[in-house]
Amino acid sequence: MISLSLLLLPIFSPCFFPFFTASQRPTSFYIIQITSFANSTWTRYRGSGWLDDLQIHGWNSDTGTAIFLKPWSKGNFSDAEITDLVELFRVYDFSFIREILLSSPKSQILDPFEIQGIAGCELHSGGAILSFLRGALGGQDFVSFRNSSCVPAPEGGSRAQLVCTLLRPYGDIFQIVEKLLYETCPRYLLGVLEAGKADLQRQVKPKAWLSSGSSPGPGRLLLVCHVSGFYPKPMWVMWMRGEQEQQDTQRGDFLPNADGTWYLQATLDVAAGEAAGLACRVKHSSLGGQDLILYWGEKGLGPRWEIRGDGSQE
Repeated sequence: MISLSLLLLPIFSPCFFPFFTASQRPTSFYIIQITSFANSTWTRYRGSGWLDDLQIHGWNSDTGTAIFLKPWSKGNFSDAEITDLVELFRVYDFSFIREILLSSPKSQILDPFEIQGIAGCELHSGGAILSFLRGALGGQDFVSFRNSSCVPAPEGGSRAQLVCTLLRPYGDIFQIVEKLLYETCPRYLLGVLEAGKADLQRQVKPKAWLSSGSSPGPGRLLLVCHVSGFYPKPMWVMWMRGEQEQQDTQRGDFLPNADGTWYLQATLDVAAGEAAGLACRVKHSSLGGQDLILYWGEKGLGPRWEIRGDGSQE
């Protein structure tokens, strides 16, 4: 009965939605959930709330309470509204999914199993706000919520169809879901963007340095460009030869720093004799249009760097 676990507090990978830029990309608020059912008496629930790839809410499954990770995580909602929402999620977590998912002999969901889902809304540059709710069973698309009803995913097969059939009598639940998706979420998203404006719009310049990594093989050199301490997350980094981008550049994953900034590295595998003349180029919104250029020194002299734009070097 995965859809029921999605009705109020669902999950999906945060990287599913692109980071917001006012010019072209949406910004999203979504709630993530994973519920694991080991047997008919034991469940484990994990939930969190995200603004794009920034986590702003957690969930204490032991006490059934929300954790607000930012001073502005409540947006412009009153304490009374927040209390009502948290209680709604708590009742759902502790009562509803157990009653429906575990007590129905018709569910035909294998035991143990894990359900995942995502629900939220996204603001587009033109001002339109679109809401979404999708669910998965064991990582595979299962059901979604559309036009006030449960829609089975083709991948879900007969079990997904059965779940949607079992959900049809719960019209009151769908009304709650519809209100949360199309009224509560858009109002909250706009409110939290306003409340967190100073934090969300801050700019922190990156620090960058070069090093060599473990040799990829005889006569080869692995050049590593480290970029750290930047915010917001969108970052462009590329190894260059003059103005020519080196398409073999490999970028790692964005890694969070303890202070909320980010770290990223880009590597390039080259013949040892071809490293001279290469440079790592960094673009970030905090640099005011000036690219950070780090040059790999000739004949083993190591890297040097400069900021292109005002002509200064170090």
